[in-house]
Amino acid sequence: MASPSDIANRIPITVALMLATVMNSLDTTIANVALPHMQGSVSASPDQITWVLTSYLIATAIMTPLSGWLSVRIGRKLMFLISIAGFTAASMLCGIATSLFEIVAFRLLQGFFGASLIPLAQASVLDLYPPQRVGQVMAMWGAAVILGPIFGPIIGGWLTDNFSWRWVFYINLPIGMLALAGVAFFMSSGGGVKARPFDFFGFGALVVFIGAFQLMVDRGPGLDWFSSGEVWTEAVVALIGLYLFVIQTLTADHPFFHRSLALDSNFVTCTIFGFFIGILLFSTMALLPTMMQQLMGFSALQSGMATMPRGIGSFAAMFVVGRLIGRVDTRLILMTGLTLSAFSLWQMSHFDLSMTATPIIVSGIFQGVGIGLIFVPLSTLAFATLAPSHRPEATGLFTLMRSLGASIGISVMEAMLTMNASVEHAGLAAHIQPGDPVVAAALPPMFNLGLASGLEALNGEITRQAAMVAYVDDFRLMMMMTLAVMPLLLFMRTPKFAPNEATAFVD
Repeated sequence: MASPSDIANRIPITVALMLATVMNSLDTTIANVALPHMQGSVSASPDQITWVLTSYLIATAIMTPLSGWLSVRIGRKLMFLISIAGFTAASMLCGIATSLFEIVAFRLLQGFFGASLIPLAQASVLDLYPPQRVGQVMAMWGAAVILGPIFGPIIGGWLTDNFSWRWVFYINLPIGMLALAGVAFFMSSGGGVKARPFDFFGFGALVVFIGAFQLMVDRGPGLDWFSSGEVWTEAVVALIGLYLFVIQTLTADHPFFHRSLALDSNFVTCTIFGFFIGILLFSTMALLPTMMQQLMGFSALQSGMATMPRGIGSFAAMFVVGRLIGRVDTRLILMTGLTLSAFSLWQMSHFDLSMTATPIIVSGIFQGVGIGLIFVPLSTLAFATLAPSHRPEATGLFTLMRSLGASIGISVMEAMLTMNASVEHAGLAAHIQPGDPVVAAALPPMFNLGLASGLEALNGEITRQAAMVAYVDDFRLMMMMTLAVMPLLLFMRTPKFAPNEATAFVD
């Protein structure tokens, strides 16, 4: 629980925690629009450069579960100081990286240090404010979490176009220093206490599972999946790690996660739900910038501006939902958010190469509002029936699953994009017969089949069309996934708050 001095300073502490949260969440997507520029700078292939995104997410997923135990062991303030300082330093190293190996290694460091920021900030906010104010405060904190990934592309695009891709990392330096100062000056020390024994075996098994599974998903497309011995090895290692982790959790005296967490239906359901929300939000934000820049000729800044209205929708929904919690069934709010998200993905499944930025903006607004209506109620329901003593571990696990959903979702969607684009290219090309006079007459002069330049131009256009179809297929799949998780709402219980308490404003 928060100390009296922390409660007295809860406004500056909350600001510092939100700065740290923004800095961390911003880095999940700010590099997306700069990937083509990074690719040329470090001489990486298209599939290799995506490791810049997934390495950060997977490092976050691996280290997140440690945050609860370490915060108890060394004290929450010291944990914050180490995490913020380490994340800021790793950001600077990413900016000066000169090779793919260096930037991926430093992104891993970013993930390791940043993993504790969001779950610890969430646990601290829950402790700083009374239960009747949690809905409004969680809306404010949730805005910091959700707006980072949403505004990241436009900030990254502007910095990339006007300065260099390196500035998408340098931007963390002033934010990190302000957050560090806020925590150092206003948060009470509260030294660490003796924590329950740490399950190193369970943690090791979890790391093996996550690491091997992510490697399998990342490397599979380039190695033709299970026709490769490497992919088989990674799959077997992942299964072994998962098996050992489950057995250890079920039998150990002090498992890595309290077994009681699995007995809370709200927490379990919301955690599974969060995994799919990670796929929905982060995969979309990873796909759109490359689609706009590579297929539609947008600059990095233009692609960022086209996605900015998504942030406006989320921002508005975040503050509206704080008033709704306690007055409206929380599950109804979640259902509305899912419906809007599914509708936006349906709109995206009708994208084509002849469109302007308008369909991207309109669908983005709907998705932004939908995500905003999902994020806060989901966090509120997840911890509504948990004992306060379980919050550090619970927030770590909740964030872990969302990070896993993001990293796995990006890898799977990118893999499907590559596979479907290849299949569609072959299908479209099969309809073009160079010797067919009807086809030759129908094609414009730039696609003259009798010239090498004409064939090359035609192949380029077929590649663009096939890629657009592949993007549409990904959006359609995510739409079906969104609809598929709706039945999970039936397993959630709504917390009971008086309407005038649930919507109280924070002083």
